[in-house]
Amino acid sequence: MLLLGGCGQPKWNSDYHLTQAQLKGGGKAEVLADGDTINPEVEERTALGKEEVEGEKKRKKKKYSKRYFLGQKVKRGFIKSGRGSRETLETFSYLEEYQAPNPYAPLKYLYDVKKRKLYRTSNDEVDKDRYKVLHGPYEKKIDGQVVEEGYFYVGTKHLRWEKYKADEESTLVDKHHYENGFVRDAVVSYYGDTKKIKEVIPYEYGEVQGTYYRFYENGQVQWSGQYAKGRKVGVWINYYDFRGRRHYEYQYPETAYDAPFEPYLLKEYDRHNTLIYEKDKLDKRSQAQR
Repeated sequence: MLLLGGCGQPKWNSDYHLTQAQLKGGGKAEVLADGDTINPEVEERTALGKEEVEGEKKRKKKKYSKRYFLGQKVKRGFIKSGRGSRETLETFSYLEEYQAPNPYAPLKYLYDVKKRKLYRTSNDEVDKDRYKVLHGPYEKKIDGQVVEEGYFYVGTKHLRWEKYKADEESTLVDKHHYENGFVRDAVVSYYGDTKKIKEVIPYEYGEVQGTYYRFYENGQVQWSGQYAKGRKVGVWINYYDFRGRRHYEYQYPETAYDAPFEPYLLKEYDRHNTLIYEKDKLDKRSQAQR
């Protein structure tokens, strides 16, 4: 539940735990994320050492059986699209029998056998006859040149993922390590001694960087938003505790280099997913069903 109360002089963009507060002025007052005054308790992380980075670059790729991946029997598939220099070829593996991906993973990756396309979704309910769960190595080529490669584990990104420029040197432009759908170096906390995830704080090279998630105890997402260099950026979303329905959307600075400012409410929805407030455009909060 969101707590309503007054707020002092917050140091915006300094925390990971958000609550709600309401300014004086009745139902039309904007709601603030006064939890920004909280100091987070997170592990200290350091960037990878030079030797470790170089060792990672020199590491040879492991060879995996085309019929099995991490003990699971798989089938191989491919998708071709485009022509000439823009011809794209994606090769992948998928499970023969449906297995539900990690419900906490923000995105699940599937193969649509009807449309012969790869599909990603945050929804846990899919047509099990139509969609196959990706599991195993993935590779994308444009005009015969690899531009992306990585691995899936039961429908989620797993292990090392890399992207390259389509130039003569195949320049590496992006690399991430994942574990069951989350960045490998993320700090994950749980509800008590259970396996129910409470919070996922993303780390990259010793900094809080990437997508943050906080969950209700029933497994539904409570908060999601982006961090850049340890600061909240962009739009942060608060959800109701069912069906992934949005409740509030708050605007933070667009980048970590913009001047900090008090986050403001962009949109608010009622429990029926009806928009009841949009900044400078709409305000039906006094009529909303709570």
